[in-house]
Amino acid sequence: MSELRQRFYIEDCPIRGEVVHLEKVLQTILAQRDYPQAIEVLLGEMLSATALLASTLKIKGRISLQIQAAGTFKWAMAECDHLGQLRASADYQEDPRFAEGTDSSTVLKALVSPVLFINIEPEVGERYQGIIALERDTLAGCLMQYYDLSAQIPTKIRLASTAQRAGGLLIQLLPRNSEEEQQRVDEDLWPRLTLLTETLKAQELIELDATEILYRLYNEEEVRLPEVELLSFGCTCSKDRCANALIHIGAEAVRETLEFQNPITMDCQFCSTRYTFTAEEALGLFGKHLS
Repeated sequence: MSELRQRFYIEDCPIRGEVVHLEKVLQTILAQRDYPQAIEVLLGEMLSATALLASTLKIKGRISLQIQAAGTFKWAMAECDHLGQLRASADYQEDPRFAEGTDSSTVLKALVSPVLFINIEPEVGERYQGIIALERDTLAGCLMQYYDLSAQIPTKIRLASTAQRAGGLLIQLLPRNSEEEQQRVDEDLWPRLTLLTETLKAQELIELDATEILYRLYNEEEVRLPEVELLSFGCTCSKDRCANALIHIGAEAVRETLEFQNPITMDCQFCSTRYTFTAEEALGLFGKHLS
């Protein structure tokens, strides 16, 4: 039941949804660094949310959620591409509030001037960035506010995580095809399904498989299930990307770096892979040779 994304539809209704379960992916990511429990839970929720949102895109590319803040918590990011490959990381300073907390709200309440970015990067075409003020106590609440106000797509999201497992559920109301359908769905079906979705407990979301969750919630409806999609850990880092980063900072900055770090080493914050550039390699990026 782990590492999967199950899409579902309510038959003959403009309603779609997804259920996500993560286990090995989450554990692989959290093993990269010794995070406090509250940050582990936040990253688990961000990973689940990113996998859910990625399923709503009809493009080849990737989507990421990024929290930025001042104070002891700097940033956290989770990313998912169209192949279902996920990665995540966070940067923070030691804070007793993080160590004492056991859920993501502990972190969210401690953030200073926090902002949530939704970044969509298609392989072809222009990038998109949505910006959300983190004004709610939960990540799910902030994302639902974004869909209601910015995307204007009625959406219900449930997220849950521990250090071992994470899960998420998303259900959306799509454009209606007629006034009759709009009245039937808006006045009866959608309010009822959102209320049922709210009854889903965090433990159920993490421990029950997708079909059991959907049966418990929507057994009075005809739910259609396409094939399950598999999710996996995947990092987009490479030596070429690191080389481009060195080119971006410029030859003089690279020369200055080589004075105290030779060879230059660059560690990926997502998978801990280390890339090394000798002085000749680093300066060779600019067509220059050692004097």
